Amino acid sequence: MNFESRKYVLIAGAVFVSVVFILRLFWIQVIDDRWKAEAASMAERKVTVYPSRGLIFDRNEKLLVANTPVYDLMVVPREVKPFDTATFARLISVPLDDLIERLAEARAYSRYKPSVLEKQIPADQFSAISVHLHKYPGFFGQSRTLRTYPSHAAAHLLGYLSEVSPSKVEQDEYYKPGDVIGVGGLEQFYEEQMRGRRGVNYVLVDVHNNVKGPFKNGLYDTLAVPGKNLFSGIDLDLQLLGEQLMVNKKGSIVALDPATGEVLCLVSSPSYDPELLVGRIRNTNYKVLQQDPIKPLFDRALQAQYPPGSIFKIVQSLIALDEGVIGPNTGFPCNKSLVGCHNHPTATDVEKAIQYSCNPYFYMVFKRLVEQDKDRSRFRDAAIGLGIWEEYMLSFGLGQRPGMDLPSVKGGNIPGPAYYDKKYGKERWAFSTIYSASIGQGEVLVAPLQMANLAAIFANKGWYHDPHVIRAIGHPDSLQSRYLEKHRTDVDPKWYDLIQEGMRRVVHEAGGTARQARIPGITVCGKTGTAENPHGKDHAVFIAFAPMEDPKIAIAVYVENSGFGGTWAAPIASLIIERYLTDTITRPETVKRMVEADLIAAEKDYVRPPKKPRRPR
Repeated sequence: MNFESRKYVLIAGAVFVSVVFILRLFWIQVIDDRWKAEAASMAERKVTVYPSRGLIFDRNEKLLVANTPVYDLMVVPREVKPFDTATFARLISVPLDDLIERLAEARAYSRYKPSVLEKQIPADQFSAISVHLHKYPGFFGQSRTLRTYPSHAAAHLLGYLSEVSPSKVEQDEYYKPGDVIGVGGLEQFYEEQMRGRRGVNYVLVDVHNNVKGPFKNGLYDTLAVPGKNLFSGIDLDLQLLGEQLMVNKKGSIVALDPATGEVLCLVSSPSYDPELLVGRIRNTNYKVLQQDPIKPLFDRALQAQYPPGSIFKIVQSLIALDEGVIGPNTGFPCNKSLVGCHNHPTATDVEKAIQYSCNPYFYMVFKRLVEQDKDRSRFRDAAIGLGIWEEYMLSFGLGQRPGMDLPSVKGGNIPGPAYYDKKYGKERWAFSTIYSASIGQGEVLVAPLQMANLAAIFANKGWYHDPHVIRAIGHPDSLQSRYLEKHRTDVDPKWYDLIQEGMRRVVHEAGGTARQARIPGITVCGKTGTAENPHGKDHAVFIAFAPMEDPKIAIAVYVENSGFGGTWAAPIASLIIERYLTDTITRPETVKRMVEADLIAAEKDYVRPPKKPRRPR
């Protein structure tokens, strides 16, 4: 056969094969309904795989925050067929009007993309719903996790999860409508580390909402990456004790490990059960908590700012000693015409002044700090002296936001020359204008966290680490390097022994103002304070560290509207210290008295007596 003949045979064969394929495709697509029905019954669905959020552990690896499975009910509008909306609304426990509105919102968002119709349905409830979903094409469940709190404690410290705002969705491409995000506490500060990374599965489903298998054998699927676990310095047993002791009281407890800066417990009272802000009940419960007059959502440990009262005197002592305006044996008479004081023996040296907490003594100390005769003008002289004082105070971490791993931490106020120039005018103020700062009143403000850090500085004789809750991320041994840096005050360390001895006397010697803080067999160094409250009974504060010989814990307790610092704040602190150092409590009667005291109720009945005016000098 010649070449020309073979060419026609090849062409004829190709035409024959083409005709066969065309006829077969015509048969499948037009004549045979079985193939058409099979293709129509299959659809591709993109399913988001949410990662498990990182867990949070205490210092002994007890769980503070865990995860529990829940389901979001999703809808793809283009796949929805006409259905009985009233019956479906009852099935998923959603009001009919809400269901209709949500379906309209889903269609407006996208007819082809899945939308959340009802979120965070507990697993047991969703199991009852899922058996009926085959009757409702276009609806399916998507698994995710919610937070759960095994100890029901540390609500302010931990924070909570909430649906991401539309503005956040626009700012951060990671988030999609319906996602959750950390709000407050550790959940917010460590959001990026704990959230992980989403994955995606593509699956084929039939008209009955049954998954028939992966699309293209999972070729386009991506794995979810779990969030990192957080390992904290919190001692859960200590946290639970602190919350028990502060029941029916307004105030806070902050305890630190002075050697590391790790937070051992952080209590804000009144508080709430963190489980109240989980799942579909979150919005309802949040409104109730927000409207509560005792403000359980307010974090008093980090955000409340108070006059420090007499605990400020030990800082004043250090600065005055370092500046050389007083010596260890400097004494001043208790001259109540300068500023009010309680009855006590004469403070003939610094240690006794701290022990007795003598107001006139520290009035004179501050006067010498401010008026150092560095300028002929008493106004300029005061500005120079106060400027030096301000620099010292800043070195103690006061007057500035602490470098802590929690959001919304307040930094208090240390009023320097610029502050008073703005308030009164330049060269319009002198010591006689600002003397109330000598005893931690007036414009001086500190947050309870800063008070605890002061106690750590006294324990360490002049240095501190930034207070922090989380010691490691991902693994217990992966310590956060940023919290290993030591900050040192401007005061020479040689003066701290003197201050420590004065603080020991406050607790252990006759005439000390914190005898109720004594613990059998443990040397406690402390300082009481009473912060003036113009609206009611004064606030009580106590800071301490122990044991004196080798400090393991530094603490600040602040109890609002409770009067003298030694009455409530000091015994509460001593119970926390004893429990941490000895793992037991030898004074159950003190625990009982603290727990049963309802100071919130007593506050309502209190009528403040009129105060005698002080004569400024």
